[in-house]
Order: sequence, then structure tokens, then C-alpha cells
Amino acid sequence: MNKSGTDQADGLRRLMAGSPGRLVAVVGSGPGVGASSVAANLAAALAQQGKEVLLLDERSGAPSSQARREGRVVLIDAVLDRDGALSPLAAQADHVLVVLQPNAASITAAYTCIKRLHYAHALKRLRVLVNCATKVSEAQRILANLADTGSRYLALALHPAGCVRDDPRLAQAQRLNLTVVDAFQTSPAAIDLRQIAADLWQWPCGPQAVRQPTPPAIQSSSRNTRPVPAML
Repeated sequence: MNKSGTDQADGLRRLMAGSPGRLVAVVGSGPGVGASSVAANLAAALAQQGKEVLLLDERSGAPSSQARREGRVVLIDAVLDRDGALSPLAAQADHVLVVLQPNAASITAAYTCIKRLHYAHALKRLRVLVNCATKVSEAQRILANLADTGSRYLALALHPAGCVRDDPRLAQAQRLNLTVVDAFQTSPAAIDLRQIAADLWQWPCGPQAVRQPTPPAIQSSSRNTRPVPAML
């Protein structure tokens, strides 16, 4: 790297060191929705964009209950407990990103997951991402319907995080043990993930009012029992 490039990199590191950073928990609404792939690809995309990134995988073992976030993005591939609650570390997240796929079963599971997270941690907002979207317009409609449902029945702000298009390059990259944003940078999924990563750094970090899970008996008495509206 030449001196100019070194100076730019040093300047970026100094700028990042003075920024608050981000802690983002990526949650799968159910098995097989691709949450781990989304987390890994967002980490790779953020690194490509010059961000300092730490990816923690709760599926391979419980990480520390603390993670330094100053000047960097900490992404947690989060695992929920049997009551649908986050780990102590993930509960500290500035943003919780729920990943689903565009089918009826996944949408219903996502709404159930969102409700459990809301009641477990008193979350005021969540981010939602549609993975493996066959049509962008359909994904946008699902996100809009979820946002309306969350506002109407849970008094919860569900912010669309975007969608990742269905792309055979995703599976091909996984077989190569690579992220799609590294292996196939011009593929539709890679383009989508880089855009979501760029947006992620701009997500505002206000107070989440996160609390630790309440006892199951208290949760069950307060849960909304309205049926899930059609999302498709």
C-alpha cells in the first residue's frame, strides 16, 4: 500500500475509533431461513466498505457477555432460548434484525418470533429482512404488512431492512465456504447485501428499553391473542 493509501486507512481507523459503533443481533424467525448466511455476508460486506467488524456466532458456543463496539460493528448470529428470548449479550443490541423467507409458514413464524421478542425484552422496534425473495415487490409487500401488523397489534415499530433476492450463487458460495459478497460480487444477492450493509451503518441508535425476560406466567397473561393477518 502506498503512503496515500496508508494515510487514508489510518484516517478511517481514527474516524471509526471516535464513533459509537453498532451491535446488531441477527435472528432467524425459524430454521432454514438463512440467518447465519445473512450475518456472515453482512460482516463481509461491511468489511469491504472499510468498517471494522466482529462476527460472533452463538451457534458454535456462547460468546462473552460483553463485546466492545466502539468504532466497529459487532454482528451476532443470535440463538433464542426456548422462550424466544435473546442471550444476555444479544439483549444489549442496538438493533435486532429478524430474518424470514417469503412463504406463509415463515411469515407466521416470524410474527410469532417478533411477538416473543417483544414481550421478553420490551423492545420498541425491530428490523425485518426478507431472504431469498423471488420478487422484490412481493418482499416489499410482506415487509409493509408486517410493519402495519406490528404497529396495530403490538405497538411495535417494525422497520424494513430490505430483501435479499433468491440467487443460486448463494448456495454455490456456501459450497466454496465463502460469502457471496466475496465470491460473486456482481450477483444479485451480493448487490442486495452490500446495500443493506451500507444502510445498516446509518440506522439510528436510540434507546431500546431492553429488559431481561419476564417469567413465563407473566408473559402469557399479557400476550396478544389476535390471529396473524395474512401477509402475502
